[in-house]
Amino acid sequence: MTVQGPFHLRRRPQRQPMLITFSGLDGSGKSTQIENLRAHLESRGVRTAVLAFWDDVVVGKRYREGFVHKVYKSEKGIGAPGKPVRRRDKNVRAWYLSLFRHALYAVDAIHLAEVVAQAKQGGIEAIIFDRYIYDELANLPLKNPLSKIFVRAVAAFVPRPDIAYFLDADVEAAHARKPEYPVDFMHKCRADYFLLAGILGNVTVIPPLPLHEAKAAVIRAFEALHPEENAGTAVLAEARPAA
Repeated sequence: MTVQGPFHLRRRPQRQPMLITFSGLDGSGKSTQIENLRAHLESRGVRTAVLAFWDDVVVGKRYREGFVHKVYKSEKGIGAPGKPVRRRDKNVRAWYLSLFRHALYAVDAIHLAEVVAQAKQGGIEAIIFDRYIYDELANLPLKNPLSKIFVRAVAAFVPRPDIAYFLDADVEAAHARKPEYPVDFMHKCRADYFLLAGILGNVTVIPPLPLHEAKAAVIRAFEALHPEENAGTAVLAEARPAA
C-alpha cells in the first residue's frame, strides 16, 4: 500500500493473530475495556475481531439457559442499576452440578479450539474474547485436587492467550452496576478468580481503578508484552526513487 509524499508504508511480516481475553466479575467493565483496546489497536491498523464466549463458543447455550430458567427459576434479562435480576445458575453449587460442569466445560473447550482456529483464517490480526474458558473454570471447586488437574488439562488444551486480562473490581461497585448475584457470592467469585490466576500463571490483573486509569492500565499491559504493536502494523520508511 502506498501513500502520497516521500514516504511509503512497509507492512510487518505475516504472523499468527494475537489472542486477547478479558475475564472478571459481572459489572467489572469488560465491555468498556474491550472496546477501549479494540479502538486502540484499530487506530494503529490492526484488524481485530471481537468474540463473545457465551454467544460464539458455549455449546448448547439455549438448552443450558432453558434448564436454569425452568429448574432453578433463574430470572431472565440483564441486571441494571435500579433493575436487579435474580440469577440462579453459576451460583448454584450442588456437588452433582459441579460434576456436570466439568463435562460441559470440556465440550466447550473443544469447541473453543475450533472457533479460534476458524477465526485465525479470516485475515484477522487480533482476536479479542469477551470472557474465555477461564470464566467457566472459575466456577469449579478449585481447592479440589481433581478439579485442579482438570483446570490445568483444559488450560493446556485450549489456545493460550497472548494476554489474558482479569479485571478486578470493587465487589459492591460491580454489584451496583450489574445487580444479578448476591454480594457474598460475588466476593467468593472474586476470590476464585485469584485462585484460578494462581493455577494458570498467565493472567494479567488490572486492579480496581477509576475508568480512565483502568483504560490506560489495559493499554500499558498490552504494549509491555507487545511493544512492536505500539507503532501499529506498519512503519514509515523513506521511499527510494524509482530506477
